Amino acid sequence: MQEIPSFNSYIEQSIIKNWDLDALTDYKGVTLQYKDVARKIEKLHIIFEHSGVVKGDKIAICGRNSAHWAVTFLATLTYGAVAVPILHEFNAEQIHNIVNHSEAKLLFVGDVVATMIKPDEMPELEGIVYIPDFSLVVSRSQKLDYSREHLNELYGHKYPKYFRPEHVHYYKDEAEEMALINYTSGTTGFSKGVMLPYRALWGNLDICFNKLDEYAKRGENLLSILPMAHMYGMSMEFIFAFCNGCHLFFLTRLPSPAIIAQAFQDIKPRLIISVPLVIEKIIRKRVFPKIQSNAVRLLLNMPVVSKKVKQTILRQVIDAFGGKLQTVIVGGAALNQEIEQFLVSIGFPITCGYGTTECAPLISYSDYRDFIPTAVGVPVARMEVKILSSDPQHKLGEIVTRGTNLMLGYYKNPEATKNAIDAEGWYHTGDLGLQGPTGHIFIKGRIKNMLLGANGQNIYPEEIEDKLNSMTLVSECIVVQRDQKLVALVHPDKEESGNLGFTTEDLNTIMKENLKQVNLQLPAYCKINSFEIVEEEFAKTPKKSIKRYLYK
Repeated sequence: MQEIPSFNSYIEQSIIKNWDLDALTDYKGVTLQYKDVARKIEKLHIIFEHSGVVKGDKIAICGRNSAHWAVTFLATLTYGAVAVPILHEFNAEQIHNIVNHSEAKLLFVGDVVATMIKPDEMPELEGIVYIPDFSLVVSRSQKLDYSREHLNELYGHKYPKYFRPEHVHYYKDEAEEMALINYTSGTTGFSKGVMLPYRALWGNLDICFNKLDEYAKRGENLLSILPMAHMYGMSMEFIFAFCNGCHLFFLTRLPSPAIIAQAFQDIKPRLIISVPLVIEKIIRKRVFPKIQSNAVRLLLNMPVVSKKVKQTILRQVIDAFGGKLQTVIVGGAALNQEIEQFLVSIGFPITCGYGTTECAPLISYSDYRDFIPTAVGVPVARMEVKILSSDPQHKLGEIVTRGTNLMLGYYKNPEATKNAIDAEGWYHTGDLGLQGPTGHIFIKGRIKNMLLGANGQNIYPEEIEDKLNSMTLVSECIVVQRDQKLVALVHPDKEESGNLGFTTEDLNTIMKENLKQVNLQLPAYCKINSFEIVEEEFAKTPKKSIKRYLYK
């Protein structure tokens, strides 16, 4: 078995090697070079040391993506403490619960979170630190007060002349040691704390080095779209970019598709890592209106010129993402098949990966040159995957996996751990899928989302929703079951509908026609009986999948 090196050594070496390069930028804000990150890490280490934080103590971080969020996380791991990243989308009660459950000693908060939380609800905390300037919001420790108040003095005493690369020496971690606890965005009840060891962080980083380096080399720009408190964004955008010497830009405010599109124009990345929703909205809003004219459709049907037209369209799509793009990786949810088919047809370099928080996150991935439409790649290095089915190529079964990337278990929850990881070490994902002859994995839906038809047939709502999402003026939808009948809850494209001057009656007429068209593509047992228009966007998890349980 391969010996797993210290994960923190990669952070250490990247800082030393890239000392004078730009590292972290708050979009339209301040830039930190690698040497600035090193100095800020050192100052946080001094605060930790002088306030009594010891190896293995938990440090929680909750705020929007920012350079200082990244510094806090790096400082926590390189000190030997356990990071507890908390999604800033969580409400105050969830944040309190996670801080208390994880037994965090310190909590770092962003500007919005600072106004939400109630310190009295987290009685065991020794302090709350404000991420933007590392000032103390709350201190219950004289040691913490002293260390923050005398920080520059302590730093100057430790490094009286200068702080240079040779001073960078970080905690040497062991493979099985816990690095962080990542609380899932659990749909119901209290979310579970996924205990991730250093080996899982290393496993994902090593895969990124091998698969993504050609698209994001040392010194190149990357845009962070995904929340760093979610393992997909943390591993594939943040950790990989930092350890590879890239320059990472953070969208520090709520990233709307318009802001993201503008950021692509400014930053011009060669690699984009995203959830499908972002890609779909940019394609629908910025590309489709330009190419869906009758003239373009006519030209696409003429074999002599269609190749040239597709090349022109491909150029327009790449320009919409900044102009230098070489590949887009989507994960976290299924890519709409209409969008996927369009991108594949013009030769756009898109690919899909698959993972879970419990695998930090990667389970499967393949480069766009090996991409098969509707698939999510092949098992990544050091991860085994199998389908619990008598015929994995044709008969659906649960996807299970085991290997280097797998969690240690759920924090203080042995029962949930036992339910998730069987006696042979296989983690049960709860996803249903197939595996083709080339090893490519095809996900068909979640076991818990599966509906039963009147005669016991299995209905997978995700497959119906994918068809409906491609229909006229449908922005997003979910299919639910009421009294044994399927009902489509549809949120229409309000902006486009308003531009066309459509009334509520017009929208209802269009949706009736959409339902009719979708039902023509479906077997009798999974035809949609009726629809309801939902005025507001559906509530979503951080990876932008709809919180279904709210609408059942």
